[in-house]
Amino acid sequence: MGIVSDVFAGKRYAVLGLARSGLATVECLAGSGAQVVAWDGREEAREAAVDAVQKLSVEVEGDVSLTLGDPAEIDLKGFDGVVVSPGVPLNKHPIAMHAKLAGVPVIGDIELFALARPTLPAHRVVGITGTNGKSTTTALIHHIIETAGIPTRMGGNIGLPILGQDPLPEGGVYVLELSSYQIDLTQSLDCEVAVLLNITPDHLDRYNGFEGYVASKARLFAMQSADHIAVIATEDVPSRTIAAQPGAPRVEVAAADIDPVVQAGWPSLQGPHNAQNAAVAIAVAHALGIDEATVEKGLQSYASLPHRMQRVRELNGVLYVNDSKATNGASTAPALAAYPPVDGRKRLHWIVGGLAKTDNLDECAPWFGHVAQAYTIGEAGPMFAELLRGAMAVDDSEMLSAAVRRAARVAQPGDVVLLSPACASFDQFRDFEARGDAFAAAVAALE
Repeated sequence: MGIVSDVFAGKRYAVLGLARSGLATVECLAGSGAQVVAWDGREEAREAAVDAVQKLSVEVEGDVSLTLGDPAEIDLKGFDGVVVSPGVPLNKHPIAMHAKLAGVPVIGDIELFALARPTLPAHRVVGITGTNGKSTTTALIHHIIETAGIPTRMGGNIGLPILGQDPLPEGGVYVLELSSYQIDLTQSLDCEVAVLLNITPDHLDRYNGFEGYVASKARLFAMQSADHIAVIATEDVPSRTIAAQPGAPRVEVAAADIDPVVQAGWPSLQGPHNAQNAAVAIAVAHALGIDEATVEKGLQSYASLPHRMQRVRELNGVLYVNDSKATNGASTAPALAAYPPVDGRKRLHWIVGGLAKTDNLDECAPWFGHVAQAYTIGEAGPMFAELLRGAMAVDDSEMLSAAVRRAARVAQPGDVVLLSPACASFDQFRDFEARGDAFAAAVAALE
């Protein structure tokens, strides 16, 4: 049934957006005895919410309340909160002003989890934010905690909604990936360990400049109690600025903390970006009291998340790597860095392109010397082909499947064919997962 709490009993909440987290929110609130008004523009989502609450009415004692209605159009006075999906742009959507005029806070499902915490069995929370690397680091920390035999749940911006998962027994650790959007909707999440990986310009359509985006990340640490711990990778200026602010004790880490020889023994954590991810995960594990031997075992046994430097196949001595999640230059650069020349021979075949977020690949440029040949695809293909031709051989492949076939024809044993597009996927694919799946299918079709 997921998390329910007496803290919500008898209260009134409006819920806007009924995708996975919104549906889990409705079930949590209704199952806890709250009065819920919910809405989604999609009829099938509204029907799913009604069905879920009808099932709840069989499982719980007492009345279960759900009314369908658009929170942006009803009178919100007297409500205890409006729970919105992180995808709702608060700087543009009318719900923000409508709720403000009614004196009702606009929150997210993570804030509901924070409110419910005192009624759950004693536990700790690790919250992870940053522009790039959140999902890998969240999954890695979760894996190390599991390796230590500690009960744990992973949620937030990854996997299943945290409210939809069963509460942990006493002594458990919740590991939450937190986007800036989720932090914006959270007022009282006091993480025992809060993590910052890095901050580079992103999502600026939702903020008043880069400073607004940085301020959003900083709020995760402002919510911490003085006796908790902040783990911060201080490899960019905004992160160092946050590390210097007063608050919970800071543990500062960097990719340089990781011995490359030791890192070579962690198959799914190659490259400088994963050195940073590992340095952070090690610091978090120490903060949680996990011993060195267990941490090392977790680092060695960790398996990549799909679409994040995922080893898809090795064929004829050539490794195929799916890094479709790399949707900007900052996230592609570390992937290029992970495969330097061997004995002076460039071995990287780079598939790049899609729907461009910028008109350059400047963040990737330091690693162009690792690339034997680039294969450009999608809407940005011609522009990137022109940009790259002075630095490497380029094949303007247009289609992903063609790029895979062409790379396979010229790659030699010991080479790597890397899909790391540095672009959004929406010109040719539904999302980055569909793009990564298409890459894996094209690789599987090779003989």
